[in-house]
This record gives sequence, structure tokens and C-alpha cells, in this order.
Amino acid sequence: MSHPLLEKHRATLDGAMNAIQTRGYWSAYNEMPSPKTYGESAADDGKQAFEAHLGKAFALEQPGQLAGDAGWVGGEQSPYGIDLGVRYPVCDHEALIAAGQAAMVGWQKAGAAGRTGICLEILDRLNKQSFEIAHAVMMTTGQGWMMAFQAGAPHAQDRGLEAVAYAWREQSFVPAETVWDKPQGKNPSLVMKKHFEIVGHGVGVVVGCGTFPTWNTYPGLFAALSTGNAVIVKPHSNAILPAAITVRTIRAVLAENGIDPNLVTLCVADRSATQKLVTHPAVKSIDFTGGNVFGQWLIDHCRQARVYAELAGVNNIVIDSTEAYKPMLRNLAFTLSLYSGQMCTTSQAIFVPAGGIDTEDGHKSYDEVCADLAKAVSGFLSKPEVALAVLGAVQSADTLKRIEMANSGTLGRVILASTALDNPEFPKAAVRTPILLACDAADEHAYMEERFGPISFIVKVADTAAAIALSERIIATHGALTAGIYSTKPEVIDAMTSATLRSKVALSINLTGGVFVNQSAAYSDYHGTGGNPAANASYADAAFVANRFVVVQRRYHV
Repeated sequence: MSHPLLEKHRATLDGAMNAIQTRGYWSAYNEMPSPKTYGESAADDGKQAFEAHLGKAFALEQPGQLAGDAGWVGGEQSPYGIDLGVRYPVCDHEALIAAGQAAMVGWQKAGAAGRTGICLEILDRLNKQSFEIAHAVMMTTGQGWMMAFQAGAPHAQDRGLEAVAYAWREQSFVPAETVWDKPQGKNPSLVMKKHFEIVGHGVGVVVGCGTFPTWNTYPGLFAALSTGNAVIVKPHSNAILPAAITVRTIRAVLAENGIDPNLVTLCVADRSATQKLVTHPAVKSIDFTGGNVFGQWLIDHCRQARVYAELAGVNNIVIDSTEAYKPMLRNLAFTLSLYSGQMCTTSQAIFVPAGGIDTEDGHKSYDEVCADLAKAVSGFLSKPEVALAVLGAVQSADTLKRIEMANSGTLGRVILASTALDNPEFPKAAVRTPILLACDAADEHAYMEERFGPISFIVKVADTAAAIALSERIIATHGALTAGIYSTKPEVIDAMTSATLRSKVALSINLTGGVFVNQSAAYSDYHGTGGNPAANASYADAAFVANRFVVVQRRYHV
């Protein structure tokens, strides 16, 4: 059977299905904030919609809201220094779970076509709210405007659609019914009618992160939702607004289509309440992006659920040689500067042979590479308008402390110190430039753990072979989402490729143009492999959706 909303968005679904098979460039949602795409008044309307939330209670009409003052909480601190003052409902997690379970009955009856169609409509509706969501992402995370718009809205929506496409593909493999006719020779055949029902595993909980509250939330949210499950979104305490806007929109679309809106709820909770939520027997899937401590706690304690975790890692790059020295440095400078390094994909360790590297400009010593990369970063950020747009603001006080520690020289020789920049539009914004540190391969205590933020190490290694071996060991033991290699030698690229196949990490080779190692394109790039300690799942593949539903059959003689 089909569904009106599935037919309405059939072209979008077909495009996504083709894209995940061919892995070429395709996007359903325009990444440019163009009036031609979003409407002449979209920018102003979106900003006004965002500002309308400030200083007010964000009502969601969810069950189990606590009475009185205990029923509301806020406190988000904008990295740009503005007062958000939004208050959100605090609801008993038991009530949210019970309501979600009750709503799953009608959601199951909608069938795969109905669920997919409604999810496509939700994504379309979210896309129309892109400016509102982008402002919410910018002001809660510290991302620059363009990044907040792109990563926070259309790119996040693309990742959500990607999960819906995989879920549709897996569910479409299951026929609704069949006649089973087994010949019995001269005797009458054995004939049975069989029906196959796709049933969601149970309640899914999506635990959001403070830096990418939509991009890292939408894959798990839509993977669980489209496969028949209720979803409880538990946002990071400092990035609630983007999640709240998303949940409100989802609930509205569900209600419009005759589905109990309590299928999707927002749970604003402290650590203790979150632990009670995620260990509840009815919770069958948990999506988490964040630090290793809580991520490992989830894996260890939530035995009743399948945990899809993206954790910390040590992303690294090996520089062996290059025929595009300045373009390489420019590419690295952007990579290290983008959103002040507050990305799970940003390179932290750059391995350079002690004997230096060969370039088209002649041989460059280790110290020259260090100095030239520092100059490239400084030069790239020399114009304040560029620096402020690219760096954004530092999201966490913990990151600011790490920058101060790195600046003190305790982790390595400071090649480029981090400095504070003034943002005229947001005078209280915490803006910091990247810091580059030089250290030896033996200084593993410094670079062999994630130093989240704009902190990178240029690590002196014995030679390229040692660099590749070190890269592989780090990824196998500490994990990584990205790795890179710069080399003019096919045998070196082959060796690095083999190392990344063994350690199971995505590899970028000789990036010198407009693509950067810390960028991941929906439908084409697998974000994480699920094969090393940095992530036990990938955005997205069949494994990301297939375990979120079961097939229950019934059969009888005809």
C-alpha cells in the first residue's frame, strides 16, 4: 500500500534512494540561504521566529509535566553572550515512555509507507524552518552563521532523510503477505497464508550533543521513528532550543495525520534522570554523541537497548610529501580553524617526519613545516570578518580551560598561540584562534587523547613508515572518525590505505581544494565506520536502521 504523503514526496525519496546506492553528489535541501529557494521573507521570518522564543516558556503540551516551578527549566548559556531565557517543560520520564508506547500502536498501523511519508513531510516542514533552526543552533552552539545554517538545517535534514531512505529500503524488503505452497508429490500441496508485520523494537532515546544538536540528532531520531518506534529526544543542557523546535514540528505533523503526537517527546533532564530514562526496560535503542565517560556508561549499563554511540577519537593526518605545498597548508588551516576545532572530525595530530618532507618548492624541514602551517593559519584568520565567520565561538567552559592549558606549553612547544578575538556584534562572545603545538612521537601523553577544541599537535616522527604505523595504532586503540595522507608516492598512499582498512577509518588523500577532511556529505560519505573505538555505528548504513524493528509473522492453512 502507498500513502498520500509518500506520493507527495516520492521524488525526494527516489532521489535519496538513488543517492545511497550510487554515492554521488545529491542533496534534497539547498545548503545556501537563498531567497529563491526559501522565499523572499524567509530570513526575516526565521529570525523573528527565533527571537519570539527568547525569554518565554516553550510549551509542548506533553504528558507528565511536573507541577509548579519544578515543571520548567532553562539556563542555556549562549557562547555569543546573549541571554536566551527560554524555559522548557520538565516531564516525568515514566509518563513520556508510557505515552510513547501507547502511541506506537497507531504508528505501527500506519505501515512502512505511512511512516515514511509522514517522516518525509516532517523533514519538508523542518526545511521550511531552516532559518529559525539555524539561529537556534548558532546561539546555543557558537557556530558561525553560515555553518549553523548549513550543518544545523539542510545538512542535518539530509542526514535525517538518509536514515529514512535506508529504513524504507530495509522495510520494503519485507512483503506484507504471501501464499506458501509446498508440493507434496501425489498428495495435495501444503498451502498456507502468511502475513508479515513490521513492529518497532520499542522506545528510542536520542541523547543530543552540545555542538551539533540537529546534525548528530536527526540520523538516530529518523532511523528510530521511521522504523516504527516512539522517540524521546533528550537534548544537551546547553542546546535545548534546536531540539525543542524540532520536536514541536514533529508533533504538529503527527497530529495533523491522525497520529498521537506523544510518539515523539522532549525530555529535559539532569544526569540522574537521564540515567533512569535510558536504563528503563521499555527503551530499546539509544543514540548518543559525546564524551567517552558517559558514552561508555551507556554501553555498560543499558543492556536492554542497542546503543549507537559516537565517542571521542584522535583524528590524524600523515604528511609524507606534496606537489601542492601552499594549497595543502591552506586546506589544513581551514580544517583546523572551522568552528574552532569543535567537531568530532577535526584533525588533532599531524605526523611529520623528522627529516622533513619533499615539496614542489624544495625540501622542507620539520621546523619549516611547523612554521609554515602556523603562518597559514594566521594568514587565513588575518581578516576579522573571515576569522569571526569561520571560528564562531567556543561552546564550553571546559574547552576554554583546555586552550589555556595548551597555551601554557605543558602539552608541547607552542608554535602558534591561541588568542582571543573581539566580536563587535557579540561583545561577550568567547572567540579563540587555534593553537598549534610541536612535540615528539614519544610524547604520547600529550596528543594521544582527544583535546576537544582548536588544539592540534604537529608530531615529529622518525619517518613516514613510523607515521603510518603510529596512525594505525592510535586509531585501533583510541579511535578516529577521519584520517588523512599527503604524499606524491603511490606506495605510501597504498600503505596508508592498507593501514586504514585494518583500523577501519575513512581516509582523505591529498586534499588541497574546497573539500576538507572534517566535512562529511550525506548520501555519499559514511560518517564513522563502526569499526574502531570512536564510533560503534555509521551515519548511515543498513546496520544503523535494521536492528530498530522486528518482523512478526502469523500464518494459517488455506
